[in-house]
Amino acid sequence: MNKNDYTSYESNAYPDLALNIITRQEHSVSRKQISDNALKVLYRLVGAGFNAYLVGGGVRDLLLGEIPKDFDIATNATPEQIKQLFRNCRLIGRRFRLAHIMFGRDIIEVATFRGHHQKPSKNVSAQSKEGMLLRDNVYGTIDEDAERRDFTINAMYYNISDYNIHDYAGGIEDLEDRLIRLIGDPETRYREDPVRMLRAIRFACKLDFDIEEDTADPIEHLAPLLQDIPSARLYEESLKLLQSGNGLETYHLLREYNLFQQLFPLLAEHFTPDYSSATEKMLDIVLDSTDLRMEEGKRINPAFMFAAMLWYPMTSLAEKLVEERQLSYYDAVMEASNLIIDQQVKTISIPRRHTATIREIWQLQLRLPRRSGKRASRLMELNKFRAGYDFLEMRGEIEGGETEALANWWETFQNASREQKQDMVSDVGNGSKPNYRRRKTYRNKKKSKAAE
Repeated sequence: MNKNDYTSYESNAYPDLALNIITRQEHSVSRKQISDNALKVLYRLVGAGFNAYLVGGGVRDLLLGEIPKDFDIATNATPEQIKQLFRNCRLIGRRFRLAHIMFGRDIIEVATFRGHHQKPSKNVSAQSKEGMLLRDNVYGTIDEDAERRDFTINAMYYNISDYNIHDYAGGIEDLEDRLIRLIGDPETRYREDPVRMLRAIRFACKLDFDIEEDTADPIEHLAPLLQDIPSARLYEESLKLLQSGNGLETYHLLREYNLFQQLFPLLAEHFTPDYSSATEKMLDIVLDSTDLRMEEGKRINPAFMFAAMLWYPMTSLAEKLVEERQLSYYDAVMEASNLIIDQQVKTISIPRRHTATIREIWQLQLRLPRRSGKRASRLMELNKFRAGYDFLEMRGEIEGGETEALANWWETFQNASREQKQDMVSDVGNGSKPNYRRRKTYRNKKKSKAAE
């Protein structure tokens, strides 16, 4: 779509919305369901003469009878005025200035009502030529703020002054119909912020809603716009998508709309029409496992998920390096590990603390077959042994054969008595050993010749 096409529908991006006030007697939201810290912030803002509303997902989840993860607040106070009211406040964000009110680990996010970026303002705003919002510090009224929100179900405001809910975009009806619907022209809104496409998928899977037809239509062909989003932001979004308890379903829906391919182009190279590649099988296993751990309240490490997802693209590249550059398999894996991670972080900026763990988990896959002598016991003492073993088990499900047998051996070894462990290690020592020895370096070769 060219620039002229964009401007032709820009004026319809923010339609006039009809306010529907739902009185306290007509809805189920109670102050008892709102966190004490959020109430403190709401009441202090109102006490200082400002308007303050609980807004977005908090209102939506309360109306659905669920416990909100966050309680976000919208107000007509500017970030600087908010900071003057709260000593425990810090201002964050460049694209849009936000106030975080800190209550220990509990953070209440407070945003100033947003205005329309097309209008002249003393505040700062900027758009790219493609229509993407680069900076958005334009403040406005509650009506304008509602028009600027992404989905109808997120444009409901709970007024702490009279306990009424202000519904600007028919959010109540869409909640009842279980629909994800964008406010305004979908293509314009996606071009402003392509991450809205990811949010549509995330909410659809999280809430078990359908995506409204007009909202869904532009997603597939606009998906490449995600390539212009900063990789650090996409990292945070990827965790919300894949580690929220609905990762497997979310992955399949993202892939259907050509969005997953933008986030993980290395994985997309291994996609098949019938989902039969080792990469696709691993995606199903690791995301299903992640969902189960979330359900059981267990700890989730993003590094493990990324290590599993990228394993087969990495080993595929390693095998190519062995053939093309005559490297040993160990050296090829080390080289491929760096190349794959460097390529992935261009799209999703995985932090270094996690990329280090990814490399450790991958290296353990080469060390776990080496179990003779005291090696097996020493491996079990390693900090990342459990992650390496869990991943080996997943590989065994996919590869079968020697990999599955190795995973079974380690499962037995961990639960064996001291005498049984000695017997198992002896049996390994009498058998053939896998050869993952390092290739001699040039310096070692020179020393060898000098010795001769």
